[in-house]
Amino acid sequence: MDLKLKEKSAVVTGGSRGIGKAIAISLAREGVNVVLAARDQARLEVSAAEIGKLTTSKVIGIQCETTNEESVADLMEKAAQEFGSIDILVNNAAQPGGPRPKLEQLSWTDHLLPQIDTKVMGYLRCAQYAVPYMKNNGWGRIINISGLQARRSGSIVGSVRNVAVSALTKNLADELGPEGINVNCIHPGFTRTEATRNSFEEQAKLAGSSVKEIEESMAQQNSIHQIVDAADIAVLVSFLASPLAIAITGETIAAGGGAGNGIFY
Repeated sequence: MDLKLKEKSAVVTGGSRGIGKAIAISLAREGVNVVLAARDQARLEVSAAEIGKLTTSKVIGIQCETTNEESVADLMEKAAQEFGSIDILVNNAAQPGGPRPKLEQLSWTDHLLPQIDTKVMGYLRCAQYAVPYMKNNGWGRIINISGLQARRSGSIVGSVRNVAVSALTKNLADELGPEGINVNCIHPGFTRTEATRNSFEEQAKLAGSSVKEIEESMAQQNSIHQIVDAADIAVLVSFLASPLAIAITGETIAAGGGAGNGIFY
């Protein structure tokens, strides 16, 4: 299927590794020119070169700290100068979930505020500075990567930040729809990335088991009984970024292989 993305341009935050890198690869394979944004310039350059070899699209890395408004403004200006405009924004830069403090241990400065500043306010900052370029074109796509912790308890911080991403998604979709801009949210569950093998090895060592046993245990936690790969999330992002996805906006789509037993309607 031709997703009609050739020659469009995208900014992917958190794009130097993991799900963000997989998204950048998928978009670039569809003919999208991509700006990878992250904090580590050296890693950005390595990833951009790697993706450039895999595709015929132009891929560059621009250092950015999404908690800093000036840095975000600079990112979007440079991206637009490089490719002429910004058609697609994938908000993916977020701190790892980390500790799950109970209420009495919750630290605003150590736990909650950094997460909100990056994953919620950071997403809004990026949208605020990318949207004017989309409005000029009368077309755009914003895809916010959140997480399935929004649909289960167990982490106050994880649930709050991810629910907030769904909320900002619907609000932006309603506001920007008349401008030709669709906005959607994806909730990945546990997802295989380049860091998964090391994580499994550490877990196996602690549990006195094998990596294979850890992997099989993780696979049993969703409906398809296999671990979803970052590339699987990337395919979904590419479709939502496409003109073909015009009918889908303001939605939060779970992409965890059917993880959990809740019914959402």
